[in-house]
This record gives sequence, structure tokens and C-alpha cells, in this order.
Amino acid sequence: MRHRALAKSLATAVVIAALTTVGASSAAYAVPAPPLVAPQAATAVVNLGLTTTQAKHVQCFLAYGWEYNGAIDGALGTNSWKAMQRYLAAQDYSDYNGAIDGVVGPQTVMALQRALKRAWGYTGPIDGVAGAGTQAAFARFSETAKAYC
Repeated sequence: MRHRALAKSLATAVVIAALTTVGASSAAYAVPAPPLVAPQAATAVVNLGLTTTQAKHVQCFLAYGWEYNGAIDGALGTNSWKAMQRYLAAQDYSDYNGAIDGVVGPQTVMALQRALKRAWGYTGPIDGVAGAGTQAAFARFSETAKAYC
């Protein structure tokens, strides 16, 4: 009898241990891990030294004839730069033939520098670097663009 009682107790202990282990491991798998989601890329704002007001003027100009239909918020983001690239591509003197992708890379800046050299007093090199001279001429451009607001 003692043998059966010991065997029964041992069997009960094994079952309890097994259930505890299975329950613990099941619990670990019962709650799925959150799905891996790539972080959303923030829209890059590249005002090239313009104040918010000056950037709004540029957006008004771009909304007038270059398919910009975003907010006039003074933040030159991807859609603003796509419209600027359309403008630059339409100007023979800017020599822009890059993608209309809203990325302000060296090709976009060089085309902008050519446009700014033509009418807004840019005298620096066409080097794709938006330095102080490019930024000052872009600010003068924004004053002309103010007429479209």
C-alpha cells in the first residue's frame, strides 16, 4: 500500500511539474510578439536657410504653376521640392534633367544655383553645395515669389 501511495504521489508530482512547465512555456508563446514595423520615414524639410515666411512665399509660387498642392506651411518638404524640380526642369537655363523625386541632392542644388545665377544675384560656383551665397540668392527668389501669395 505504501508503495502505491508513493507511486501515486510521485505521479501526481510529475504531472504537476509537467503542467507547470508546459503552462509556463505555453504562456511564453501564447502572447505573440508585436510585429516588426519599419519606422516611417519623416519627410525631410530642407528650407536652405529660408525663414518660414520666405518658404511660404516659395510654396505659393510652386502652387501657382508647378503642381504643388500641399499646405502653405513654410516647410519645404518632399512635395515642395518635387514642384521645384518640375520648375527647374522646365527652365532651359537650369539644365535639370534629374528625377522628380523631391530629394534635394547636388543635381537639384546645381540647377537651383543656375536659376539663381540668372536672375537672383547668385555669383558663386555651380557646385551643388547650398552655401551662404546660394541661400542668400534663394531668399531673394522668395521675395519675388511673394507676389504669388
